[in-house]
Amino acid sequence: MTTSLQSYVQQRLDERRAQQLYREHKILAAAPNPAAVVDGRELITFSSNDYLGLAAHPEVIRAQQRGAELGAGATASHLVNGHLEIHQQLQQKIAELTGREAALLFGSGYMANVGVIGALVGRGDFVVQDRLNHASLIDGGRLCGAQYLRFAHNDLDALERQLQRARSQCGDDGKILLAVDGVYSMDGDTAPLAAMAALCETYDAWLMVDEAHGFGAMGSVQFPSAGSVAAAGLDQDAAPVVMGTLGKSAGNGGAFVAGSRELIDYLAQFARTYVYTTGMPPAVAAGSLRALELMQELPLQLTLNERIAYFRARAATLGLSLEASTSGIQPLVLGCEKTVLLVAERLRQAGFLVGAIRPPTVPVGTARLRITLSAAHSESQIDALLAALMAALESVELPA
Repeated sequence: MTTSLQSYVQQRLDERRAQQLYREHKILAAAPNPAAVVDGRELITFSSNDYLGLAAHPEVIRAQQRGAELGAGATASHLVNGHLEIHQQLQQKIAELTGREAALLFGSGYMANVGVIGALVGRGDFVVQDRLNHASLIDGGRLCGAQYLRFAHNDLDALERQLQRARSQCGDDGKILLAVDGVYSMDGDTAPLAAMAALCETYDAWLMVDEAHGFGAMGSVQFPSAGSVAAAGLDQDAAPVVMGTLGKSAGNGGAFVAGSRELIDYLAQFARTYVYTTGMPPAVAAGSLRALELMQELPLQLTLNERIAYFRARAATLGLSLEASTSGIQPLVLGCEKTVLLVAERLRQAGFLVGAIRPPTVPVGTARLRITLSAAHSESQIDALLAALMAALESVELPA
């Protein structure tokens, strides 16, 4: 018997397949380093967010193994009895690296963004966001109950108009939260954070920056791993709410929010995605702590930057039209979903795994290869990828 639910979901799945938008799992035998066995075949991955190569680092793995001796799980929420010494040590290390007074751990970046936005603004307030923000920021804005305003990507004039609109409607006492990605996950570009912070000061708005792809991969001289906020020269007052993940440059899992002691204390009381969920497994906290220490001890970020510069220089000589990104995310926009899938499959046949990104993750007409670089990649691997990419592009008919 076919139920109405089965009919509905089957119809939607058929539609997605027909539109070349259906996503499938890839089964990896282990975390890439950057070689990986994918669906039984060895490939070099250029699709991971492990920007510093720490997910497979032996010291990080050993730290996780030692952390597991503290218990397989935290057993309860952080506020009940799930906050271990290793969690506190990790929070202190995050605060040190980000130049903030304190930090708070969350289960994921998604939970952090939804929880923080909902704790800070609600009915009668305003949340303002870039149109290309990550889905977790978008969903947090929609769920919090505040009036939700968006502006064209990195358009400061459009942002100011929305801040003016919000301030005029909510009055002097209303709350306005500006939430943006520091580094955009599908384009690899960075937000103009210094200018945004200045506008926030003018309109008394609070700046929240998602550092999922910035933390560990960029920073300043004083705080080299703190992310795009540090690279923009913004201190705790200018950028009071900083979210970062531990599953990308740190190679582990979970997320954090860093800021003033008062903010962190407030979020521990009012962020529902923190209060009402089990704490981070101690093994993950221990692995994350060692990964952050390695960020300080090893020249991983320097190596990453060298790989990015090498890739872009080689791509330029080959005439590849990349987006204006200086991050580890190097998109090649091809536009057509079918073409992107075909080129990605040709690369897979040549021994490389590259992400084929299509709507709704990116706007219609901007399907792309999302090439991500890591400090673990070698120049020879980059050369081999580019050779395979050129061959793949020549073998398919690109749309005009």
